[in-house]
Amino acid sequence: MQEGNMSAYFIEARDFEPWVDGLRESMRVIGPVAKRKKFVFAEIESACDLRLDYDVTILPPKKVFFPPKQQILAFDANSVSDCIDPVPTVLLGVHFYDVKGLDMTDFLLRERFEDWNYLAQREATTIIASNVQAIGPRAFWGSVGTEMVPRGHDAFLTRVCDGYVLETLSDKGEALAGLEKFRAATEAEIAEAEKVNAEVMDKCSELMPYSSREIATRVRESFSNEELWDDLAMDCFSCGSCNIVCPTCYCFDVRDSWNIDQTTGQRTRYWDACLTREFAAVTMAGGQKENFREHHASRFRHRFMRKAAYLHDKLGGPACTGCGRCSAACTANIADPVRVINTIMGVEQ
Repeated sequence: MQEGNMSAYFIEARDFEPWVDGLRESMRVIGPVAKRKKFVFAEIESACDLRLDYDVTILPPKKVFFPPKQQILAFDANSVSDCIDPVPTVLLGVHFYDVKGLDMTDFLLRERFEDWNYLAQREATTIIASNVQAIGPRAFWGSVGTEMVPRGHDAFLTRVCDGYVLETLSDKGEALAGLEKFRAATEAEIAEAEKVNAEVMDKCSELMPYSSREIATRVRESFSNEELWDDLAMDCFSCGSCNIVCPTCYCFDVRDSWNIDQTTGQRTRYWDACLTREFAAVTMAGGQKENFREHHASRFRHRFMRKAAYLHDKLGGPACTGCGRCSAACTANIADPVRVINTIMGVEQ
């Protein structure tokens, strides 16, 4: 059972797709679907498209609340208006490591200020997490951030022999289970769900046998070891792919643009990536240009300092979920946190 559960319900396998299609009649439903040989989170057009047996999606579910491109303001010569337009949504089939990513993003986008462009859609969404049925080839969630308990979901769905057990954790989750097709789960069904979830955790090998505090301390100590970081980042193309697919990266750039009438325009934000060369480039007074992380090794180092050390103090654990997306996206095959952290932990400081 998930921590803080309210109730547990059961739905027969034959009734599951009709239930999902019923949800679609009153709200938007987003879940994992197949895209060529990969998986993505997308709006469900038919329940039969839903793939709860997926391993990992190309992009994390963060994109539902924080899109890669998002208009945040519209303006003219006399006024400015926001563009917040939340849509009632059910986000279905989120794995626990992505719930952790959303928990971190929730905290970070509330910490210094309330980012209402993010929070409005977040609050309009009911998140139904689901058990991991297949493990991604680069996954290492069995050995990172294990001290951090996922909390941001409203219900947890587990596939069992004859159907699904739905454990509710909030009023929003309870409302979905209150729909027809569900009944109270039996003790045997709850026990089966617990067994299924315990077994999958044992299948993801522990690839980094260190506590997050040990890693944070060692990564900080390695900051001045330029030879180490030059070697780790030697083949980096500075493409930023590892940033773009990360569940906990939240940097963005903002651009204003005018419409053809030259009297109205909009402000749009775009995902940004700290691995790209221009990320830390600025124009100083007098037009002088400076780049505070001109060398690719300094940008590579910053990524790991931030994920393993800087944000650790704020989050209580690493800003990494172990999903393995960065490793899969890296064309140079060097972004793998397991490789980098194990190398750092084995280096004499």
